[in-house]
Amino acid sequence: MPRVGRVADVDDQLVPYRLLTSGGCEVEPVTDYLREMAGRGSPATTLRSYAYDLQRWFRFLWAIDVAWDRAERVDARDFLLWVSHAPKPPRPRRGGRRGPAPGSVNRITGKASPGATLSLASHNHNETVGRAFYDYHAGMGRGPVINPFPVSNRRPQAHHNPMLPWHRQRTGLYRRRQPDTIPRAIQDGLFNDLFARMDNDRDRALLAMFVSTGVRAAELLGLTRSRVNVGDQLIGVIRKGTRALQWVPASPDALVWLRCYQQQIRGLVPTGGNAAVWWTLRRPLRPLTYAACLAVLRRANKALGTNWTLHDMRHTACSRMAQDPAMPLTDVQWVMGHARITTTQRYMNPRQEEVIARAKAHFARRNEPTPPPLPAAGYRPEVLQALLGGPFG
Repeated sequence: MPRVGRVADVDDQLVPYRLLTSGGCEVEPVTDYLREMAGRGSPATTLRSYAYDLQRWFRFLWAIDVAWDRAERVDARDFLLWVSHAPKPPRPRRGGRRGPAPGSVNRITGKASPGATLSLASHNHNETVGRAFYDYHAGMGRGPVINPFPVSNRRPQAHHNPMLPWHRQRTGLYRRRQPDTIPRAIQDGLFNDLFARMDNDRDRALLAMFVSTGVRAAELLGLTRSRVNVGDQLIGVIRKGTRALQWVPASPDALVWLRCYQQQIRGLVPTGGNAAVWWTLRRPLRPLTYAACLAVLRRANKALGTNWTLHDMRHTACSRMAQDPAMPLTDVQWVMGHARITTTQRYMNPRQEEVIARAKAHFARRNEPTPPPLPAAGYRPEVLQALLGGPFG
């Protein structure tokens, strides 16, 4: 697939992304759709994700020489087949170093590295974006008469039991079923090894905040000094979906490490209420970005031979709270900011390492020799030993 066109950042607070052709011309249908999404309240991160998916779709149309408003169902079908089987472009690495083989499983964490092709989630996301894109233009009187991304003709929830909760059903015809995976948390021993690799108070405070509050990386990195309440052990984060301010409890250890870090940068960074909490270590000091925070974890992973991610910290925090019998599941849902209780219930399932440990203990008990049953009362031990040949008594 020719890698023509690009998603460009523009100086626009409403729609900060544009899809450009190889000649630098703006693709107006994509810009119009992104403006519609911004009007519905979608954040900039969602606009960026949709822009890159539409870039992939338009590259496919440009390659087969089909206009976007002349696309048919067979074009969408072939596009999604290509998305599922085309190899991902290689990512450049510093120093020419080679990463793990695609799809290989880390022997310490048990997590698989990203595969050579796009995942099922990416496949379904491309289908959803394409169908929503053409639905919008059809409502505006533009584009093809029939949406090239068809809807399944099955009737979802046709025989639904009203006493049971509603389950998500695929609406797109070309959507594929994704496996229901169990969130993977970091075991306590492996987390202690990871924490020991942090060589400064900022990174220790970050890691302690991640696993105690369970907030997302973007939420924690956007923390300001006015939203740190040390006395009540709370931090105020702007939630990803609702954009609402929520005060989340933090552990005393995390606040101690944060205070140590603030003492180190005292007088070097602004101290106003809107000033950022996390800063870079190198001069000139700048607010810490997601890429810089991810680089900290990558260095620790390289030293430990692991492949943990920042989102694994959120899984770890939720798993620890959900496994505590003294903490109700509704409280865990509130702290994590889950919209549905069913999302939090996934953390109640036993973890893989726990099931394996109990299974090994079961095998060990099965291999233990079984002592002979005790004889009934009234038999003399010397008579039983002469008859049966075993030690009795």
